[in-house]
Amino acid sequence: MSVALLPPAEARPSHNPMRAKDSRASAEVPVSMIERMTLILDAFDASTPTLTLLGLVERTGLPRSTVHRILDQMIKLRWLAHTSGGYRLGMRALELGGLTADHNEIRDAVSPLLHELSQRTGMVGHLAVLDGRDVVYLDKAGGRFAASLPTRLGGRMPAHATALGKAMLACLEPNIAEAALRTRLPRLTPRTICEPEALTRELAQIRMRQGVAIDREEAVAGIACVAAPLRGRGTAPAALSLSGRADGMSYDRLARVVLEVAHEAGRTLFPRRAHWR
Repeated sequence: MSVALLPPAEARPSHNPMRAKDSRASAEVPVSMIERMTLILDAFDASTPTLTLLGLVERTGLPRSTVHRILDQMIKLRWLAHTSGGYRLGMRALELGGLTADHNEIRDAVSPLLHELSQRTGMVGHLAVLDGRDVVYLDKAGGRFAASLPTRLGGRMPAHATALGKAMLACLEPNIAEAALRTRLPRLTPRTICEPEALTRELAQIRMRQGVAIDREEAVAGIACVAAPLRGRGTAPAALSLSGRADGMSYDRLARVVLEVAHEAGRTLFPRRAHWR
């Protein structure tokens, strides 16, 4: 389905220090410098932008001496910076983050429409972009039900198992889309379509529906989704969707609503280039 439904195994680990410590103890300690640096960078999040040395040791599970040594190097390379409370992300990380400005532009332009759509329908709305064979979620809107869906901003989901992903894959040239589906694809539920031939037929049907894609419990059991792409000159930089309980889902009605809002979002995002197939 189109939701950034992250399978439990792919969900970001909790930053509960004791839980992190226990899980790291039973896992292999990363050997390469790149893996260790990544562990340290991943320890920071929106709720804890500053961490002490002890906090980093607890969250990464790395030896204190190792963390201290790597921190010194990361500070010299501007990945991290000293602050009164310990350490924070440095300017190099912020500069690279600026490269995602196009994603920010999409989110800023589409989010008001997505949230209004979610409020109007009472369903959970998602906005995502395609990154290889995954969808990456840029925004999520909805009430209490939204919290029950295993989706989060920045989260990933296999594109073939989501309505969002299928809507964007269908906008690619057929040979490019088919190439992305040739390797073995994960089956998230008994309803996930994993066979390349079946997915090729599915994408052809989506193209005939103006890009509207449907996920019938393919990503999460009991959850269905309807998605449509945001296009300018035929490309699909993003897609939006509505998700809800599979029982009682009115696919035809939601398809019309989602397609209408996707067109409006596309015109907002590409005021001079919007062109619909």
